[in-house]
Amino acid sequence: MTMKILLAVDGSDCSLRAVDHLLAHTAWFSEMPEIHVLHVQPPIPIGRVQAHIGKENLHDYYREESQAHLQAAQAKLDAAGRFHTTHIHVGQPAEVIAKMAGELHCDLIIMGASGRGVLASMVMGSVAMRVLHLAAFPVLLVK
Repeated sequence: MTMKILLAVDGSDCSLRAVDHLLAHTAWFSEMPEIHVLHVQPPIPIGRVQAHIGKENLHDYYREESQAHLQAAQAKLDAAGRFHTTHIHVGQPAEVIAKMAGELHCDLIIMGASGRGVLASMVMGSVAMRVLHLAAFPVLLVK
């Protein structure tokens, strides 16, 4: 049975080290795992904003922002010849990461131990720590 890995990235140096770690340790697996790359875009408070920019523009914004954060990770995987499926979601990052890993029947989550949200992590606790709390399966944090 092929192992499934959810590789959560946010474009930070730490998340790119998680990509490098996976690529450097593919010998750990008897066959190349199925790799799902996920970026979660935090939601913009909707309220009156959506009335001014529209649903389509908001959707385009989320897609463009996520693609910018995914680009370096995808380039590393492509350069290594590692097929991957990309997922873009909007929501609370830790909750979406844990939920997607379950829905995709992943065996392992790999992610950076810290990311872009420095101020938010000081106030609410880091995404990585929240994923550890929520996930029902192994989480590999890369420094």
